[in-house]
Amino acid sequence: MNTSDFYYDLPKELIAQDPLTDRSSSRLMILNKETGEYSHHTFKEIINYLDEGDCLVINNTKVIPARLFGVKKETGSVIELLLLKRISENVWETLVKPGKKARKGCVISFGEGKLTGEIIDVLEDGNRLIEFSFDGIFEEILDELGTMPLPPYITHKLEDKNRYQTVYAKHSGSAAAPTAGLHFTKELLKTIEDKGVVIANVTLHVGLGTFRPVKVDDVTKHHMHTEYFNIEQSEADKINNAKKNNKRVICVGTTSCRTIESAADEYGFVKAMSGDTDIFIYPGYKFKVLDCLITNFHLPESTLLMLISALAGKDKVMDAYKAAIEEKYRFFSFGDAMFITDKSDINL
Repeated sequence: MNTSDFYYDLPKELIAQDPLTDRSSSRLMILNKETGEYSHHTFKEIINYLDEGDCLVINNTKVIPARLFGVKKETGSVIELLLLKRISENVWETLVKPGKKARKGCVISFGEGKLTGEIIDVLEDGNRLIEFSFDGIFEEILDELGTMPLPPYITHKLEDKNRYQTVYAKHSGSAAAPTAGLHFTKELLKTIEDKGVVIANVTLHVGLGTFRPVKVDDVTKHHMHTEYFNIEQSEADKINNAKKNNKRVICVGTTSCRTIESAADEYGFVKAMSGDTDIFIYPGYKFKVLDCLITNFHLPESTLLMLISALAGKDKVMDAYKAAIEEKYRFFSFGDAMFITDKSDINL
């Protein structure tokens, strides 16, 4: 299976640069994973495709202002930092640009010395471990000096940083938003709960594993970076009860999907647990828990496109993407959504 099998040509103007004023007014494509049929809707209509007793799994991670710009103390040259993963209290795994100037022992100053970081190790994949020194509370300093880590294909300035957070974001630690969740409003979630849909919260701190490009020709040779996840017992129970009652488990986003699939046993039941996952889902994977998925439209040749192709079939997904381009859907983080469902009786 080649990475190039997942390529498609996307007109640049279809890359969404700004979030919509009303989160739930984005477009929604319904894709039947069994038949490949699709239809066009608005996102708030998702309520019509959720049934009483279904379990909707959301990732309640919170994006931190993980992008920092500093200067190398020795030379004054500018260094850009992306915080990926907290290793210990003051040590983070980071992505550093330019990497050639960031060798072990390099000291970087941020905010005229409010925050200082020393590179204490260079990892095999080129990421750096940085130990920070500061007076005060790290999170407060980061909130002052850091910026939201928008993907490089978004060139517009984000006026309201909360628009790169879900309305249910709770646990800080992500270097990117779980973007499928950006379409939900608190009002829509309340309507969904009132219908009898059970909402389960899981946490996966989105890092390099989610958006790292696939640089190998053979998909199976790609190695995912680890990301931290956590599932509480009460939330695992909600998911497992849905399975026991023959109801659907519907994940909001690929991160929620990867979380529950990482924590599932051989019988398809989710265990309460926390740890790191490097699960890589691509065609041929047999889903243990997930039935349906709400997701955005993903980059060509990305692991996310491979994941949804594992769920719905590559040819069906590519046909749906072709239709989305023809219909001028908005793509990527601030773009429109797709609901990959299993129901054959949906009014398409």
